[in-house]
Amino acid sequence: MIRRILSLMVILWGLGFAWFAIDLPQPAGDENTDAIVVLTGGPGRIQRGLDILESGHARRMLVSGVDRRVTLADLENAFHAPTRLLSRIDLGRSAVDTRSNAIETKRWIVDHHYRSVRLVTTDWHMRRARFELRQVLRDVTVVPDAVKSEPDLMGLLREYHKYLFRRFAALAGR
Repeated sequence: MIRRILSLMVILWGLGFAWFAIDLPQPAGDENTDAIVVLTGGPGRIQRGLDILESGHARRMLVSGVDRRVTLADLENAFHAPTRLLSRIDLGRSAVDTRSNAIETKRWIVDHHYRSVRLVTTDWHMRRARFELRQVLRDVTVVPDAVKSEPDLMGLLREYHKYLFRRFAALAGR
């Protein structure tokens, strides 16, 4: 009986990982939101947020998890961001991981009274990032906008386990 249960658990884990790895979230369409939240830590994320902001699909952007030494001028130089956009960008400096990104984002959204936000992060990171954001934001529409990547197997396995851990921890009230 125990072997059957363990076998079932391994099969479910394997099927879950296959789903996680094959069906990565995609970029969002052209829908408008009140704001954009970009989580630092992966290539293409900030540029994607800047492109959306410049296209007029949102009013303001938070870059969450920014190092204390980084300035808006650094963004302007590194990403050739138009100067006119800089006044619509906020740098969040308190987040150090995905969970604290969600807390930092919640404070920013509440302060600005936003009702919808476009979440920009890498495709392999989107499920956990969106889950964390939903844990702290109940009445805000979150539009996932994944930046495509080519993750390796070990990276996907690591993220899958982090995602499962957070789901189980949330069930346990943590």
